[in-house]
Amino acid sequence: MKGKTILLVEDNPDVMRNNKDMLTDLGVKVLTAETIAEARSHLFPITCSPLPVIDAAVIDIMLPDGSGLEFLKEIRNAKSEISNLPVLLLTAKGETEDMLFGFSAGTDDYLAKPYLMNIFAARLKALLRRSSKITDSVTIGLLRFDLITNQAFYKDNDLLLSPKEFALLFLLAQNEGKMISARQLYETVWKQPFEENSAVKSHIFNLKKKLSAIESDFIIDSTWGEGYSLVKGV
Repeated sequence: MKGKTILLVEDNPDVMRNNKDMLTDLGVKVLTAETIAEARSHLFPITCSPLPVIDAAVIDIMLPDGSGLEFLKEIRNAKSEISNLPVLLLTAKGETEDMLFGFSAGTDDYLAKPYLMNIFAARLKALLRRSSKITDSVTIGLLRFDLITNQAFYKDNDLLLSPKEFALLFLLAQNEGKMISARQLYETVWKQPFEENSAVKSHIFNLKKKLSAIESDFIIDSTWGEGYSLVKGV
């Protein structure tokens, strides 16, 4: 598991600490969330990096702001690569009915508390092997994003994007049809506090030209005071 990134969604501080310490000792990068709301900030592109970096998630069923099962359904229904995220559910319940309910919600594996740490590690390793969650590219409509080279293609046409243009277009494509503010775009892609004279406008202008040059059926719509969205042209 060395080099992998795992998201732990757990409100019990002792369980969180033990799981995190064990994974860290195995060379895993660990992201943590105590609530569903906090977990969303790691998984969905408006509030996190547009590039998928999480290899698997370990989600407790009982969380302060809702059910881990309902959150799992939300992940599975996402219109992005995050819908394929390998998930291990943790719960204090071990009855067959509860386990079947977890699998019907879309979990890849299920582990009842309390558990031995070596069993937890073994189940997670097996999950990562089965999922083969090494995504080299993401296809959204006729757009294909190579996550290794940071190249974007429309059909077979290389859009010849800069790294920031690539990240902006990928973020817009993952949220096709949704308006994203300049502030959200800037703070997500540049990872800095928003500045009114930010580079978003000039980069969007370049993206529009490049999409137009290859006669893409996608256009970037802009609304003053609201932001930008990637939509199908008329």
